Amino acid sequence: MTDEAVVDDPMVRFVDVQKSYDGETLVVKNLNLDIAKGEFVTMLGPSGSGKTTCLMMLAGFEPATHGEIYLNDRPINNVPPHKRGIGMVFQNYALFPHMTVAENLAFPLQVRGLGKADTEARVKRALEMVELPGFEGRRPAQLSGGQQQRVAVARALVFEPDLVLMDEPLGALDKQLREQMQFEIKHIHESLGVTVVYVTHDQSEALTMSDRIAVFNDGRIQQLSTPDVLYEQPDNSFVAQFIGENNKLQGTIEALEDNVCKVKLDTGELIDALPVNVEGVGARTTLSLRPERVEINPNGNAANVLEGEIEELIYLGDHIRTRMSVAGHEDFIVKIPNKSGHQALREGTRTKIGWKTGDCRALDPIVLE
Repeated sequence: MTDEAVVDDPMVRFVDVQKSYDGETLVVKNLNLDIAKGEFVTMLGPSGSGKTTCLMMLAGFEPATHGEIYLNDRPINNVPPHKRGIGMVFQNYALFPHMTVAENLAFPLQVRGLGKADTEARVKRALEMVELPGFEGRRPAQLSGGQQQRVAVARALVFEPDLVLMDEPLGALDKQLREQMQFEIKHIHESLGVTVVYVTHDQSEALTMSDRIAVFNDGRIQQLSTPDVLYEQPDNSFVAQFIGENNKLQGTIEALEDNVCKVKLDTGELIDALPVNVEGVGARTTLSLRPERVEINPNGNAANVLEGEIEELIYLGDHIRTRMSVAGHEDFIVKIPNKSGHQALREGTRTKIGWKTGDCRALDPIVLE
C-alpha cells in the first residue's frame, strides 16, 4: 500500500484496526487510514473485501476487534452511534414510510432538541440543497427512487454533521439516474465542505466522485491514491484489473536495469516494461497495459511492436473497441479514437500494434483464467 494513508491533522483515523466476526478469520486486517477534514474518500472493492465493515465500525454499528478509531482526535470505539454526530445514507434509503418528507428530515433535529423555528428553517434549506422544495408534504411512497434518495441525503445533512457516511447509496437506481446523483452528491460535498466516506463496488462511480480512493481486497487496502494515479499507476495486478479495463500479458523477467525491464512473453516475444512490482530476473510477472495506450499501425514512438489479428470491431460512438488475438490472448483490447484513417480495419485481418515502455507496467504475477 502507498504511504498516502497519512495526512496532516486528520478528522478520521483508523489505527491498527482489525475486525473478526468469529474470533478466527479477520475480515479487516491492520487497517491504518487517515481522512482529512473536507475530503471525499471512497472505499472501493469487491463483495467481502472489508470496505463496508470499515464503514460500520466508523459509524459505531460494529465494534472493532482490535485497534482504535478516532474522530477529531477523540477515540470513539466506546461511543454509541447516536453520540458520534455522523450522518448516514444507505442503499435502501431507510426513510420512515408513515412520515412526510418534512417529518423525516425533522426527526434527527428533534432528537437533538432543536426548536421548531430552527427545525423548519433547516428542513427548508436541506430540501433546497437537494432540489426538492415543495415536497415537504409528500410521503416516501409518493416519491420516485431518485427523489427518495435525495431525501435520504438531505436527512443525513440536515443536522449539519462534520462527517457523512454513504454505503452503496446509489446501488438501487438506474444507470442514468445514478450518474446524475453522483454529480449532485459531489457538488453538495464541494459546496458544504463536509467530509464524506463513501462505500461502493462500482469503480466508475469511485473515479467520478472521489478525492482519494482506497481499493480494498482481502481485508486490506491494496492502494490508496487519487483517481488518476490509481488508473494510470496501479501498484499491483489486483488494482490494475479492478480499476478500468486492462490488458494482461504473462511472462518472465529476462533483464532488469535502471527503470526498464525486459520481459519474455510466454509466446516468446520480448517486451520492454516499467518494473513496478517485480521480484527480479527470472521471476514471473503480469504486464498491465490500458487499451487506450495501444496504437494500431504504430509510428516510431512505440518501443514495443507486436502483430495481432482483429477478432471483433465494436462501434461505440467516440471510439471503436477492437478485440484482437495478440501473443496467444484472444481478448486483447485496443480502443481506437473515432477519427479518419481507421475505416480500413476489418475483422480477420492481421495488423501491427505498439505502445510505449512507460505505458506497460510489470506487476505481480496472476493466474489467468
